[in-house]
Amino acid sequence: MDRGNCSSLTEFLFIGIATNSEGKVTLFIILLAVYLINILANLGMIILIRLDSQLHTPMYFFLSHLSFCDLCYSTAIGPKMLMDFFGKNKSIPFFACALQFFIFCIFADSECLLLAVMAFDRYNAISNPLLYTVNMSSRVCSLFMAGVYLVGIADALTHTILTFRLCFCGSNEINHFFCDLPPLYLLSCSDIQVNELALFTIFGFIELTTISGVIVSYCYIILSVLKIHSIEGRLKAFSTCTSHLTAVAIFQGTMIFMYFRPSSSYSLDQDKITSMFYTLVIPMLNPLIYSLRNKDVKEALGRLKNKRWF
Repeated sequence: MDRGNCSSLTEFLFIGIATNSEGKVTLFIILLAVYLINILANLGMIILIRLDSQLHTPMYFFLSHLSFCDLCYSTAIGPKMLMDFFGKNKSIPFFACALQFFIFCIFADSECLLLAVMAFDRYNAISNPLLYTVNMSSRVCSLFMAGVYLVGIADALTHTILTFRLCFCGSNEINHFFCDLPPLYLLSCSDIQVNELALFTIFGFIELTTISGVIVSYCYIILSVLKIHSIEGRLKAFSTCTSHLTAVAIFQGTMIFMYFRPSSSYSLDQDKITSMFYTLVIPMLNPLIYSLRNKDVKEALGRLKNKRWF
C-alpha cells in the first residue's frame, strides 16, 4: 500500500488485560511480586558471579548473560504493563512502541541462541574435561556472545523496520499489554505477507539452530556419560545438565507456541496469558532453577554472606 494513503499515527493505546476490579488487584499484586523477584534474582545472579572468583568459569559467564537477557527484555515490558493496570492513559508513543519491541526482540532472540551455546559449553565440560579451558577460553566465550548479540540485533532491526513501516489506517488500539508482532499485524491495513515470511524464516532459523544445537550437544553428552563407569559419576554429570534442559524446554516451548504459527490461529486473549508467562515468569524462573539446583551457587552465596559478616 502507498504510504501516502496512510494516516500518521503518533501513538498506540493498549487494551491490556480485561478483568474485574477485584481480579485486577489480585493479578497486579501477583505480577508485581513476580517482577520484583525477577529483578532481584537476575541482578543478584549477575552480581554474585561477578564478585565470586570461583564462579569465573565459562558456564557462569554464559549464565550471567542469560540473567542479563532476562533482566533486559522483562524490564522493557514489565514496568509499563504494571503502570497500565490502574492508569487512565494506557497510550504509548509510536516510536516508543517500536523501541519497546526492538529491545524485547534483541534479548529474546539472544536468549534463544545463548541456550544453544550453553549446551555446547556443557558438552565440552563433560566430553573433553582436560581440554575444556582451552576449547572454552575467555576469547572463545566472548566471540560466542558477540555472535549471539549480533544475530539478535540484526533480527530485531529487520522485524522493527518491516513492522513499523506498515500502514496503520484504522484503530490504534492494541489488544495486548505490549508492542508485539501478532496484535500489530492485526491492526495493519497493509499486506503483511512479507512480514509473516520474515517472521517464519528468521525465527525458524533461530529455533532450528537452537534446538539442533541442544539436541546434538546432548547426544554427545549422553555418549560421554555412558562411558563413565561409576553411577555416582554419571549422576554428577547429568545433574549439571538438568537445570539447563529445564530452562530450554520452558523457554523454547513457549516461544514456538507464540510465534511459529499462522496469523489466522492467533487468539489474543489466550496469547496475553502466554505472553505474561514468557515476559515475566520465565525470566524469574531461570535464576531460581539454576540457583536452587546448583551446589556452586549455594556455596558462593555462603562465601558472600561470610565475607559480609566478617
